[in-house]
Amino acid sequence: MLDIDTILAIIISFLIILIVMPVAIPFLRYLKCGQVVRDDGPQTHHKKSGTPTMGGIIIFLSILITSLIFYRKYPQIGAPLACASAFGLIGFIDDFIKVVLKRSLGLRAREKLVLQFLISITFLYFVQRYLGTDVYIPILNRYVDLKWTYVPVMSTLMVFTVNAVNLTDGLDGLASGVTFIVGLFLAIISIFFQKHDMAIFSGAIVGSCLGFLRYNAYPAMVFMGDTGSLMLGGAVFAVAVMLKQPVLVMIIGGFYIIEALSVILQVIYYKLTKRRLFRMAPLHHHFELLGWDEAKVVVVFWIFTVIFCLVALAVIQI
Repeated sequence: MLDIDTILAIIISFLIILIVMPVAIPFLRYLKCGQVVRDDGPQTHHKKSGTPTMGGIIIFLSILITSLIFYRKYPQIGAPLACASAFGLIGFIDDFIKVVLKRSLGLRAREKLVLQFLISITFLYFVQRYLGTDVYIPILNRYVDLKWTYVPVMSTLMVFTVNAVNLTDGLDGLASGVTFIVGLFLAIISIFFQKHDMAIFSGAIVGSCLGFLRYNAYPAMVFMGDTGSLMLGGAVFAVAVMLKQPVLVMIIGGFYIIEALSVILQVIYYKLTKRRLFRMAPLHHHFELLGWDEAKVVVVFWIFTVIFCLVALAVIQI
């Protein structure tokens, strides 16, 4: 069950999105912050060209304001908020280059990875000083001390997860809907482990994603851009770090992992055989090219995310 403060955090962040977004969308359109659709994407996506992007700025604003409201009572909120904000800044720079400077590829992959690892290592260095280097392994039902491997292992998982969320943001309402479900489950297990600070922050994620869905569900009126997807990826894994639950978040975020693995497998398979394993990667594009309606793909993947969360719940019970 969610406590009253977590429910309030969900409501506040949700209302902020509903109040600000109707003003933000015309403003983004006025600034010509339109989505640039790549030529190598599905042909059906070309009609989305020009749709306002960088809506992740409003998601960030919602999470920031909500977190600051509860900060004095729950000061540990500051850690995941700082981490998510730093990842959101990388996304903002990437979006700015693509949308404003009209360089369709944005930051180079190497530049993004260096910045992401820098943020992850810095965040994890301070976390280990205050929370230690042990992580919870649900199936074993005990904590395992990673010792000197903590920072390299956890930073690698963090960067992988952040980019997996970014890859998931390819269909209307997909990333926001999946992250809404993931955030809700994180809020529940935060209370289960008596980490109310993380429940509040997860509630802010839930409310902002739910509010954003009002404008991002098919057909989308606005996209979150890398500003939103990188920030949400950082937020989700930062909560997992604070809960000492990286294994559990890899289960509930299983769909993120599948999306990222589909890209990795596609690249490896093509290099070995010069043929494609999937019609297109990430995986959601594969189903689109099989003839699935975009809204159907999104709903099916939402359902699978709920299943992953139920599996994680079963693992906790075991």
